Amino acid sequence: MSGRGGKVRAARITDLAALGELSRLSQRDAPDARSLGLPVAGPPIGVFSLFRFPLGAFTPHDLIYVFDEDGHVGGLLRVERDPGRDEWTIVELDAVGAGDAGDIRFRLVQHLLRDAARRGAARLHVACADEGGNVPLLMQAGFARYGEELILFRPPDAPRLPAPSDARARAERIRSATPADAVALFRLHRAATPAPVARLEMLAIGDWAVSGSACRVPRSSLTPILRFAAVEIFVQDAVDGGPDGTQLDGFVQVGVAEEDQPHYLRVCTRPEADPGALIRFGLGIIAERAAKSRHSHEHGVMAPVRTYESPLDHRLEEAGFTEVATVTLLVKETLIRVADPALVPAIG
Repeated sequence: MSGRGGKVRAARITDLAALGELSRLSQRDAPDARSLGLPVAGPPIGVFSLFRFPLGAFTPHDLIYVFDEDGHVGGLLRVERDPGRDEWTIVELDAVGAGDAGDIRFRLVQHLLRDAARRGAARLHVACADEGGNVPLLMQAGFARYGEELILFRPPDAPRLPAPSDARARAERIRSATPADAVALFRLHRAATPAPVARLEMLAIGDWAVSGSACRVPRSSLTPILRFAAVEIFVQDAVDGGPDGTQLDGFVQVGVAEEDQPHYLRVCTRPEADPGALIRFGLGIIAERAAKSRHSHEHGVMAPVRTYESPLDHRLEEAGFTEVATVTLLVKETLIRVADPALVPAIG
């Protein structure tokens, strides 16, 4: 098959079988297969594949494009749209073909950029492994590399932590987040995030006010892939409450799987705060919720950590996590930012 022929089009229902097979083939460790290279399968996680699960769990906001040459699907690109923020995230970018995979994927990305501009998407995000030509391909398409994220995994046979008691939670100042915590969560995240990254991701106070399955902040490489019926956030109040009595030392975000996928743990703390209590609390909540679930399979817990959040990764390793991958974070702005108007001195 030649990458010079063919065309990119929207996927159809009749493509589903071909898409599933292409997704499976693209995860092989083979020279003619290309994918984003996120942790999808292998000995640390067993036979579970993060990508094969989403192919059967589309939401109304998913867009799927395929590269079609004479009825043969040789590439796919899947995007999740966040309508509340006009942001799109590339979740899957696959192609098979020893000489053509790179060209096919580039054409898919170019088609996506045109469609995103036409539909008014403000930003496009993608996370990928720095292998298989992923980063050069995306940077050639105008994406900017702005960070790295470690993916840590706690296997299902690791000791389960006991469910946190109310008394222990009060002693460690941990409670469920409420919409009233939006300002404090915003300030906490800004305190834990380098200013250039915060400017790129542009999280606003209102983004922290949502709860449940709609809560997709803070962004990570796993949030578009692992999908849950509900996502819970628990916060840890500061000892003295800070200047206005609302300061937080950290939060833990928990997603408990009810499908064949790992659970999710995301921790964020102030640089001077100890994340140990939040990690233990989050793992205890996962164990408690999972024990009550009708879901009979257990696939462990995955936790993303930005490299600038160290030593959080070491504290997670003390809790039984192991690093399984490092992924690169990239973003492309499709809208031009216009500076606020201002008066300037006249030149006579």
